[in-house]
Amino acid sequence: MSRVGKKPIPVPATVKIQIGDQLKVQGPKGTLEVPIPEGISVEQKAGILEIHRESDSHAALHGLTRALAANAVQGVSTGFTRELDIVGIGYRADVKGRVATFTLGYSHPIEVLLPEGVDLKIDKQTHLVLTGYDKQMLGQVAANIRALRKPDPYKNKGVRYMGEVLKKKVGKSGATGAKK
Repeated sequence: MSRVGKKPIPVPATVKIQIGDQLKVQGPKGTLEVPIPEGISVEQKAGILEIHRESDSHAALHGLTRALAANAVQGVSTGFTRELDIVGIGYRADVKGRVATFTLGYSHPIEVLLPEGVDLKIDKQTHLVLTGYDKQMLGQVAANIRALRKPDPYKNKGVRYMGEVLKKKVGKSGATGAKK
């Protein structure tokens, strides 16, 4: 049995839900739509959203639909955040409107256009805080920014998620100047 699919989703009073071919979730932060696959049914009663399935052959879709619906409810009510750190001498970021400019050691600055629904705040030019109501889009934007300069395994310079644990590799033994 799907343990994820069986859990009920609490719906805050500020969130409105319309059930049809798709689950339309509307809240103070925005509006999201979750597709409802065949064999899955959605039921709302007294501030709780429940996801049901027709048979065990729909078990994987049952848990997936419940997780997507729960993320949509949380996103439109409270939103999500992703934090990134830029590590390296001279590496920094700046944001003007919907365009973020990164200086990451290349010969040119890199500009990234932020999609609607994703906001970026920068602290001390090296700490990025991404906020948004769509968890998938927020994660994709964060991954795209990290891909601009992935953390180097030898010097640990680059863009990384906050709290990301990196294994630092040992360089060549000849690089330290020691002779055999």
